[in-house]
Parts: sequence; C-alpha cells; structure tokens
Amino acid sequence: MRERPDARIAVLDVGKTNVKLSAVCQDGTILETVSVANRVVDGPFWREHDLVGIGDWVMSSLTELCLRHDITAVVTSGHGSGGVLVGGDPDHNGDGAALPMIDYEQPLPEDIRLGYVPLSGSFFDRGSALMLGATHQARQMYWMQQVQPEAFAKARWFLGVPQYWAWRLSGVAVSEATFLGAQSHFWNTVERHWAPIVAACGWQALMPPFAAAWQRIGKIRPALADRYGIARDIDVLAGIHDSSANFYRYQAAGLEQATVVSTGTWIVALSSTVALARLDEHRGMTCNADVDGRPVGGALTMGGREFSLVAGQQAEGPPVSIETLLRLVDRGTMALPSFGDDDGLFPGSAGQGRIVGPLPGDPAERKALAVLYTALLTAECLDALGSEGLVVLDGNFLREPLYAGLVAALRPGRETLYSLDAYGVASGAALLAGHATRRDKAPIALNTPVSIAFPSIPGTGDALAGYAQRWRRLSRSNTQLHTDTQAHPKPGNMTERSTP
Repeated sequence: MRERPDARIAVLDVGKTNVKLSAVCQDGTILETVSVANRVVDGPFWREHDLVGIGDWVMSSLTELCLRHDITAVVTSGHGSGGVLVGGDPDHNGDGAALPMIDYEQPLPEDIRLGYVPLSGSFFDRGSALMLGATHQARQMYWMQQVQPEAFAKARWFLGVPQYWAWRLSGVAVSEATFLGAQSHFWNTVERHWAPIVAACGWQALMPPFAAAWQRIGKIRPALADRYGIARDIDVLAGIHDSSANFYRYQAAGLEQATVVSTGTWIVALSSTVALARLDEHRGMTCNADVDGRPVGGALTMGGREFSLVAGQQAEGPPVSIETLLRLVDRGTMALPSFGDDDGLFPGSAGQGRIVGPLPGDPAERKALAVLYTALLTAECLDALGSEGLVVLDGNFLREPLYAGLVAALRPGRETLYSLDAYGVASGAALLAGHATRRDKAPIALNTPVSIAFPSIPGTGDALAGYAQRWRRLSRSNTQLHTDTQAHPKPGNMTERSTP
C-alpha cells in the first residue's frame, strides 16, 4: 500500500439490509459513508440478491470516493450468512456468479433440509447449532448442487460475501478464517480443517487458498480501473466477517481480553477468553474465529428484531424515561422470550414470546419494556459466556441512553463500558490495512454508563435484581402461564433463523 499520512481506506460493508461504502482514515476514523439498500428479488429457485445492481452502485460510489479522497486500499466486510458460487470471470453476466446468490432469510424445501442434516457434522465442524432456513453457506451450496447440478458443475469457486467482492475487484479468489468461522459449516475453527461435508459433497476444488483478512491479495483489476477512471495501484485486501471486524477494532486498541457486545438486528457477544468446553449450541452459543484464525466464543440472539416487536410503533419514538422504566420494574411487567422464530438462548422458546404482569399502558411503556427486555437478553449472553471482566457495548442499542446503564446494573461489581461509534465494522476493517506495521494501540473512545438507582428491597438487593431473577426463572420455564399473559402474534415474515 502507498504509505502516506493522508492515505485513506475504502471499506465496503455488505449487510443483510444495506450496503455501505466508507472512506476511512488509517486510524479508523470515518470520513464519509454512502449506502444503498441490499435489494432482494424473487428468482426461479430462491429469493436472490441483485449482485449486478449492487456491483454498479459499488463501482460508481468508489469512483466518487476516489475523487474526494486519496484511496490507497479497499477492504471488504460482510454478514456471515451469505456466499456466491462463481465462475472464472468476475465480469461474466455482469456479476461473475455461476448461480444467483441465495437470500438466507427464506425457508428451505423440505427435501433439502432433511438431506442436509446428516451431513452437517459436529458442533465444532459447524460452529453453531443447526439454524433454520438457508442461513449457513454450506447449506446454500447443498441447495444449489441439488437443484442446479449442471450449473453447479461448471462453477470455479464458492466465496463468502467479503471475498466475493474482493474477487470482483481484484480477480483473486481466497478463503478467509473469520468468515468461514462465522457458522459457514465449511470450517472447523478449533482443529483448523475443512468440515466433513466439504469432502462428502466433493467441494474441495471449489475452496480457494487461504489468505489472512489483512493480506493484500492484489490490485484493482486494470480493466475495471480503466472502465471507471480510478487508479490501478489501489490494493485489495482479503476481507473479513463484519462482527469480527468490529471485534478486531477492540483487539487493535489493546482490549483483547474484553467481551464485546455488538447490537443491531442481532445481539452478538464475542469473547476470546471463554473456555471452548463452555460453548453450548443449544443456548445460542457459537465458535467464531478472530483475524489470526483462533477460536472466539460467541453468544447471539435476534434482540434487535425482538425489540421492534415488543416496542411496536414506538420503537423510533423519544428516549425512555427513568420514571417509566422504574414503573414497569415496580409493577413486575416483563417480556419473556422469544418473539420470533429464533430460540436464541432459550431452547424451545421460538414463537412463545409473551408479556406477563400488567400490560403496558401506552406506547412509552411498550418501548421501555423493549429496552428492559433487550438489556436482560444482553446480560444473558454475558452470563452464558461467563464474562466476569470488562464488557464493551456498542451498536444501535446505544441510541437508547438507558440501555448501557441497565446492562451495567444487571452485572454489579463488574466493569461495563460502551462506545457510541456507529461504524465499528468500517473502523475495524480499515485498521486491517495497518495490521502488519502498527506499533501503537489504535485509538478508541469508551464511555462509562450512567448509574441507574433502583429501590432497595431488604434481603434481595435492589428491585432490578429481583426483577431479573424472576425474569430468568420464568424465561427458562416451559410452564404455560395463564394469568396476566398476552400472547404476541408471530410475525409473518420471520420464518428463518440466521446469523449476522
């Protein structure tokens, strides 16, 4: 990479809902971000992503960024539930795909679901429980192979989302540990070998050689650079899983021992210190990988989606007041899991979400209940990982001022900090460009949550502690509650369980 103080990194972050392109300083400071919806369309075999349309947007937006910033490298990142089966030419059919990219949030045909299960291997082969729908990349591959064998047989590579876009830009195909470690079902992170399904289905030749996330795999393809009028000497890095990029931001800042909780559609807690024997696939726990390919324990649940269901139309309303929060705790009004088709940390709870105690009296109380509920889910993730040390919270939930204070109050005597940086994935991905030469810790701004005072209850601590104890007991119970209960309707479009 060209070494200049004013050099900038372009980060392409492909999320399930939106695609973002950012210009980032070498220290991770975001200068500019543009975004577009990640469009999904109905196809003949499955819902598919509009890779041609996204590709046109990526290149035109990158061209504009290069006019405004001295871009010297591009780093790609993406959600862990997608990949693309490609041919040998990135420009073939406009997107290089041998078959359309599958939208993971859709049900599987029953024969595909049943045929895949016995091939999926052990927990460490998978890195997670068997989730619903088309979540796992290996399950997408299996689906493609079964319904389109002729097109499948002509494919050259299967690439995870970040590596696909790196290939589109550079023409170089690689595999990468953080993405394969994001419950792809291709890679056993603990033992560092391909999962048995790869050989069983004859996929070995479709798996390109490994590269580290920070490795420069090539330059922008000359034909692509000339077509869009950008410099030919821009480096393209191998790319990284989005949650792993955010985790790397804290590693680069010297916080390797911290448990990081990222919040958005999913609550994702990652810890490099959890014992592997503690990981329980039946409680939403996962085995991921960091940028060095080492195992990272995880716990995840679809908290953001559930927040919206509990809060209702008030989800985007004014911040929750402490008075409303205290009123709900005092009354014992609580939301119990789970409001979607994902069990999360509570096996068998999918679709069983309900409200117990006096029902929320107005939209403000519904939103306060949603904040309480997601704070409790966060604490449950941390308990599952046995996180006794520093915890850092970040992501969308921090827009609600009381969220961090609630999580801190639910783990008294232990350190909880939070970051208000809304672009942690882009910052972490950009820091990869300096991985090999970094001598100092990367800067990061962390805040201490505001303390929330709850009434004291003799013999049991404060009111929140008693509330949380009862919430955990009821959440773990399979007993159907008949009093003060309101069943929550299952959302019609939530038929899948998936990873971020």
